[in-house]
Amino acid sequence: MAAANQAALPSKAEIARTIDHTLLDPRADVEGIRKVCREAVEHGFFSVCVNPSYVKLAAQELAGTGIAVCTVVGFPLGATTTATKVHEAAEAVEQGAEEIDMVLNLGAIKSGDLELAQRDIQEVVRAAAPKAVKVILETCYLTDEEKRTACRLAVDAGAAFVKTSTGFGSGGATLHDVRLMRRAVGDQVGVKASGGIRDIETVLAMLDAGATRIGASSSVKIMAQLEERLAEGA
Repeated sequence: MAAANQAALPSKAEIARTIDHTLLDPRADVEGIRKVCREAVEHGFFSVCVNPSYVKLAAQELAGTGIAVCTVVGFPLGATTTATKVHEAAEAVEQGAEEIDMVLNLGAIKSGDLELAQRDIQEVVRAAAPKAVKVILETCYLTDEEKRTACRLAVDAGAAFVKTSTGFGSGGATLHDVRLMRRAVGDQVGVKASGGIRDIETVLAMLDAGATRIGASSSVKIMAQLEERLAEGA
């Protein structure tokens, strides 16, 4: 992406509202969850994304703030049964989750069992309704044609977003994949870029490529970099 000038730079508030402030480290403790919630409120992020066991805590911490709680389902492999994913999603919504990031059944895609892959998504969408479901493709493990297929299945199953990565695979978000996913879904659903996004230049490039949401654990650092650029008149 060409260097952005001052006029082209989004505001801090605009960037913040594209970010799911994420803490999915299995070592995360209660104070860590409370910290990311405080940071989300301070910066005005769209949501805090936490593991399912912390949904209730995050919902309590964020009550009345306008910051959503997001959680993950079938994470990080996508290899649990549909019934397990459905239970996870329903429980998460009951405990206060407003968005569900579910991992695609990669094995079903690789096996060509598209009916299973779509049903897996569709049942989670139903269990979470009316909350938004994002389908994590884990693009590092898929061919471009499989990515296109997965995007089509997600749209047909009623998902609100397709998402690049868990952050636990062999690779994260790439501009190539974000562009491919945006072309595949058109304007029908959102595209979330996640995995390895650690600086404002990458955020701006992902948004320019077609992403509408960013998943990041370096969100506070990203906002500080944006503030510096705005102050410098970059």
